[in-house]
Amino acid sequence: MNIQKITFGNGCFWCTEAVFQSLKGVTSVTSGYMGGKVLNPTYEQVCTGATGHAEVIHLEYDADVISFDELLLVFFKTHNPTTLNRQGADVGTQYRSAIFYYTDEQKQASEAMIKTLTNEHVYDDPIVTEITPASEFYSAEDYHQNYFNDNPNKSYCAFVIQPKLNKFAREFKDKIKPELL
Repeated sequence: MNIQKITFGNGCFWCTEAVFQSLKGVTSVTSGYMGGKVLNPTYEQVCTGATGHAEVIHLEYDADVISFDELLLVFFKTHNPTTLNRQGADVGTQYRSAIFYYTDEQKQASEAMIKTLTNEHVYDDPIVTEITPASEFYSAEDYHQNYFNDNPNKSYCAFVIQPKLNKFAREFKDKIKPELL
């Protein structure tokens, strides 16, 4: 296995965790916080927007099964990278669109993907995704991990996450782990 890592900030980590957990080649997804100035932040602190952290998902993936470009495509297609510090009803710097890269190759691929999406006019507005070197990752509290799978009947899961997963499944059916189809 060719295990690599990447950390994405693309809105509420409950939604994004569920999407990336379903991808072939993704070996682990951990919800957490990155990009801020407070050591060991709590969810309550991050929610204020004062820590500078983004809600993120930290991925480990087998690059022999899924490429970084494929992960980037899922990242860009499953959130709105054109809204500054906002994803739907979630507002604040903690919901910013961000790629926290670990290698120069990831940085270059991220920049190239944004250039391609921009040149192809995929979005009506400019992409505002920040591309930043990875910093200290802080795992979110246990109750945030595997949230959708552990709480499928909660209203947020049923009315926000499940429709997002359904849309994702229609567009990326060939990338979903077979046991989830």
